[in-house]
Amino acid sequence: MGLAIALILIALIIGGVGLAVEALWWMLIIAGALVIASIVSGFLGRGRASRP
Repeated sequence: MGLAIALILIALIIGGVGLAVEALWWMLIIAGALVIASIVSGFLGRGRASRP
Protein backbone atom coordinates (compact mmCIF):
# COMPACT_ATOMS: atom_id res chain seq x y z
CA MET A 1 0.00 0.00 0.00
CA GLY A 2 2.85 2.35 0.81
CA LEU A 3 4.44 1.63 -2.56
CA ALA A 4 1.23 2.51 -4.36
CA ILE A 5 0.96 5.83 -2.53
CA ALA A 6 4.61 6.59 -3.28
CA LEU A 7 4.10 5.82 -6.97
CA ILE A 8 0.98 7.99 -7.10
CA LEU A 9 2.84 10.87 -5.45
CA ILE A 10 5.77 10.53 -7.86
CA ALA A 11 3.37 10.48 -10.82
CA LEU A 12 1.61 13.61 -9.53
CA ILE A 13 4.92 15.43 -9.04
CA ILE A 14 6.23 14.47 -12.48
CA GLY A 15 2.89 15.38 -14.07
CA GLY A 16 2.87 18.72 -12.27
CA VAL A 17 6.38 19.51 -13.47
CA GLY A 18 5.45 18.55 -17.02
CA LEU A 19 2.36 20.74 -16.87
CA ALA A 20 4.41 23.68 -15.56
CA VAL A 21 6.97 23.25 -18.36
CA GLU A 22 4.19 23.12 -20.94
CA ALA A 23 2.61 26.27 -19.49
CA LEU A 24 5.96 28.08 -19.61
CA TRP A 25 6.43 27.02 -23.23
CA TRP A 26 3.02 28.42 -24.24
CA MET A 27 3.68 31.64 -22.31
CA LEU A 28 6.96 32.01 -24.22
CA ILE A 29 5.16 31.53 -27.54
CA ILE A 30 2.45 34.06 -26.62
CA ALA A 31 5.03 36.58 -25.36
CA GLY A 32 6.98 36.25 -28.61
CA ALA A 33 3.83 36.82 -30.65
CA LEU A 34 3.02 39.93 -28.57
CA VAL A 35 6.54 41.30 -29.05
CA ILE A 36 6.30 40.84 -32.81
CA ALA A 37 2.83 42.43 -32.86
CA SER A 38 4.04 45.42 -30.83
CA ILE A 39 7.06 45.92 -33.11
CA VAL A 40 4.84 45.86 -36.19
CA SER A 41 2.33 48.19 -34.51
CA GLY A 42 5.13 50.57 -33.50
CA PHE A 43 6.51 50.77 -37.02
CA LEU A 44 3.05 51.33 -38.49
CA GLY A 45 2.20 53.96 -35.87
CA ARG A 46 5.52 55.74 -36.37
CA GLY A 47 5.02 55.85 -40.13
CA ARG A 48 1.54 57.33 -39.72
CA ALA A 49 2.66 59.90 -37.12
CA SER A 50 5.57 61.21 -39.20
CA ARG A 51 3.28 62.21 -42.07
CA PRO A 52 1.27 65.38 -41.37
